[in-house]
Amino acid sequence: MTDAVIPAQPARPGRDTHVVVVGAGFSGIGAAVRLRRAGFHDVLLLEKGPQLGGTWRDNTYPGCACDVPSTLYSYSFTPGTAWTRVFAGQREIHAYLRSTAERYGLGDVLRCGVRVLGARWDPGVGRWRLDTSDGPRTAAILVLATGPWHEPRGLDVPGVDEFPGPVLHTARWDHDVELTGRRVAVVGSGASAIQLVPAVQARASAVHLFQRTAPWVLPKPDLPVPAAVNRCLDRLPGARRALRAGQYGLQESLGCAFRHPELARLVEVGARAHLRLAIRDRRLRRALTPDYRLGCKRLLTSSTYYPTLARPHVHLHPTAVTAVRGQEILGADGTAVRADVLVTATGFRVGELPLARSLHGVNGRTLHDAWGGEPQAYLGTSVSGFPNLFVLLGPNLLGGSTSAITALEAQLTYLTAALTHLGRSGHAALDVRPGVQATYNAAVQEALRTTVYNSGGCASYYLAPSGRNTFVWPWSTGRLVHRLSRFDPRAYIWHTPTGRVHLPAPATPQDSHHTQPAHGEQRGEQP
Repeated sequence: MTDAVIPAQPARPGRDTHVVVVGAGFSGIGAAVRLRRAGFHDVLLLEKGPQLGGTWRDNTYPGCACDVPSTLYSYSFTPGTAWTRVFAGQREIHAYLRSTAERYGLGDVLRCGVRVLGARWDPGVGRWRLDTSDGPRTAAILVLATGPWHEPRGLDVPGVDEFPGPVLHTARWDHDVELTGRRVAVVGSGASAIQLVPAVQARASAVHLFQRTAPWVLPKPDLPVPAAVNRCLDRLPGARRALRAGQYGLQESLGCAFRHPELARLVEVGARAHLRLAIRDRRLRRALTPDYRLGCKRLLTSSTYYPTLARPHVHLHPTAVTAVRGQEILGADGTAVRADVLVTATGFRVGELPLARSLHGVNGRTLHDAWGGEPQAYLGTSVSGFPNLFVLLGPNLLGGSTSAITALEAQLTYLTAALTHLGRSGHAALDVRPGVQATYNAAVQEALRTTVYNSGGCASYYLAPSGRNTFVWPWSTGRLVHRLSRFDPRAYIWHTPTGRVHLPAPATPQDSHHTQPAHGEQRGEQP
């Protein structure tokens, strides 16, 4: 895999673009590739960072890696990728994104170092008016590809700002901070922490892990992939696609358990055995045993986390952090430990989409106000009142088991079909009907009611403060791909540039021919 570098390009004279994609991580790069392959060449990819990569550019903490098999956590249009591990690390994934951008010639559409400060829909011209750090722009189509793992959630307790040593968030790692021989306190026990703690314990004199809630952890069969194996996969026709399909099936089997809590108990048996084999100390094992159904929170995988916690210089504190007093980290149970370095592995503000407060749709209403703390969209993609806006990896589109890239590519199929239909219709904009969005989301919430995500007895980032699940797709991934494989224009209101609207006839059984196949390679006609 080449370590390609895609340079940031200077701003071009033209300030109006057909499609503007915000964010150059997995979602934005995939969108730019699929749009251009579908015939939409007037595309601009804006990235606020100095280079592309998204979360795989930002997260460089020790041990950072993917918890989905590499073959599945990659684009289907790059089937020949030769991964060096079953579960790729951060550096390899970031290099894969850079090489993909180079392979598909995205250097001429990528603008790094350009921050989108706000956007407002102009119904008179059927355009989004964007305010960027590079000046004003307009676009017919706005695609938000910023992703849910974007804004770090810090440690909000008294005294943290007065901690005398370095304070590091896992998504903002400072590699100049020396950990050798130092006492390191880690707050959090989620997906980042279980990778970080085994990586830093070899250098630190002591590691103190503060765990508010014990996670469910399964073994992670992470092995190197020898070059000989990659050569065999290349030479056997269909071998990589078969491997991808097999890994997809395994991940989907977990998803089935999450949708049926009685099946989740069977997976718990394996997770408890993994814990028992690694941790002999009964008191420690009890502290590491979750008190909720497996799958209620994000299921974690690691074969090094539990053995690390059994080491004499690694200390688990099963309590929430309530304050920092000088060098002391204070827990709710009265624990007080001294540390030289404080690491916050506290995750992200998953439900808070960047730009939501400065994105103005119909009648000037912001996306933040429209959502009211409970993000929702039609098929996780279109939001009523925000014409020609498409949200990638949006509300209720992901799950606790399979690859986000599968959901993303299904969305991109839907996106290209929607834009193809829009171009052929002669209209300027499409806006999902409020009733369609409401009916769809009511069905989503009803389906979630009996899943382990909602009934598993825990609090998680899947749930908004109100208790509404705004993150998870409640059905199988196959059903998700099928739903997004066809674009139905009857779900939308169609606008002309002057503000007049065209309302397609209500759906009837004989109207099925109006449904547009959403083939990603279909040629698009730009208006």
